[in-house]
Amino acid sequence: MSATAALPAGLTPLSTEEEALMRAFGRMMQVLPKALNADLERDQRMSASEYTALRHLSESSSGMLRMSELAQACDMSLSGMTRLTAKLESLGYVTRIKCQDDARGWNAVLTDAGLARLEQAWPAHLASVRRRIFDHLEGIDLAKLAAALDSMANQP
Repeated sequence: MSATAALPAGLTPLSTEEEALMRAFGRMMQVLPKALNADLERDQRMSASEYTALRHLSESSSGMLRMSELAQACDMSLSGMTRLTAKLESLGYVTRIKCQDDARGWNAVLTDAGLARLEQAWPAHLASVRRRIFDHLEGIDLAKLAAALDSMANQP
């Protein structure tokens, strides 16, 4: 964009450092999820979506989440979560049961086999996350970085 283009009052162009960060961040948002998924697929024959769904179920107090809650936690549509849960159910990792308080709703329940599979995949996922993320963040205040990323993700 031309430096002479008119900007609204109070808006300034990005500095060289800001531009470099914005471009690197944009590339990271495209590349990192694919790389983490590829690592899990290669090492565990499990997608990142499957891992994430099992992880969220394992972290719930009862090992069970309403399908809509699980979809939201995994940043998926309800129909996408339904397809993923059907696959996990066919593998014996999840069962689906009717909600007791809402006859229209369904809950996803983590099975013992699902928890065992998650525990089996965890070391490979951890190694991938360390190599692809944390090995590059030495000396950075992780609490501040996490807060900034949460703030960006939670904007309306």
